[in-house]
Amino acid sequence: MVTLRAALGAAVVVLACQPATAADPVADFYRGKTIQMIVATAPGGDYDTRARLLSRHMGRHIPGEPGIVPTNMPGAVCVQAANYVAGVAPRDGTVMHAIMQNMTAHQAIGGTGVKYDVTKLGWIGNTTDSPNLISAWHTTGITRIEQVLEKELVVGAPGTATTSVYYPLALNLLVGTKFKIISGYPGGNNVNIAMERGEVGGRGSNSLAAWKSTRPNWLTEKKLAHLVQIGLKRHPELPDVPLLFELARNEADRQVLHFLSVDVPLSRAYVTTPDVPTERLAALRRAFNATMKDPAFLAEAAKSRIDISPSTGEEAQKIVESVLRTPPEIIKRTKAIFDSVTKK
Repeated sequence: MVTLRAALGAAVVVLACQPATAADPVADFYRGKTIQMIVATAPGGDYDTRARLLSRHMGRHIPGEPGIVPTNMPGAVCVQAANYVAGVAPRDGTVMHAIMQNMTAHQAIGGTGVKYDVTKLGWIGNTTDSPNLISAWHTTGITRIEQVLEKELVVGAPGTATTSVYYPLALNLLVGTKFKIISGYPGGNNVNIAMERGEVGGRGSNSLAAWKSTRPNWLTEKKLAHLVQIGLKRHPELPDVPLLFELARNEADRQVLHFLSVDVPLSRAYVTTPDVPTERLAALRRAFNATMKDPAFLAEAAKSRIDISPSTGEEAQKIVESVLRTPPEIIKRTKAIFDSVTKK
């Protein structure tokens, strides 16, 4: 009996000395909180639609299951939102940003208004590497880029310092095309309306994924002719549409056009603020990766015709760093093209 009591007493002592189940500091932090999802565009486009889709599903994969609430912050050609996330927003993991694809290149060339540093942002993941496209409206009769070497094509562009301006402008200067660029539209939807009205004959840039999600009937009804695709490889659905840098007439020009294409794998990426604690950034990355495989998320994406071809935050970070390692001579030539926009 004494021996049994002694054994039981020892067991109680051992159990009492065992540490309590370790608390999850990430879950404890996020529980009951709301993450703000900053979208740099107006409501209704592909950036906004994707951000809202991600916001509906990603929270349940984050420890503590915080809510995620989208907030639109258009302005200053989307630089305003990036500056806010980098310099004003709380640096605790409660802010995410659907960052515009060209923000990395814009920083690399010393673009106007840049107060952010993409290398200091926490890259969470990217939802698609869909190529960008220069497209013509069906009533123009233009179906190939070679025709724009002989005939003027008026293309619309949201903003004044966006890829919708830069891509056709670079082709004009380096390849000899005859794009006439009408810039300053408030958003992509406004350009689409202008095409339907006959005010412009095409759009200077829009991603294939965005056309699929916002104007799928235009694709099935063949109302768009894709003249050029911007990316690092031809998309399987567009095997006969040339890549931007394939149109270069010499190696120096090819390097510039390749630089304009290198950030396309970050077509729809998400970041958080600088200095977010390591364990929270890791949790956000894991949650993003899990969301990309979530059956409910994928089902809703498919229903909305939203292309999902994801990459991880770590992969996105490497692409960002490679863009900023571009040789100075290529940056200088590219910047000269971009600067010519403001001199007009």
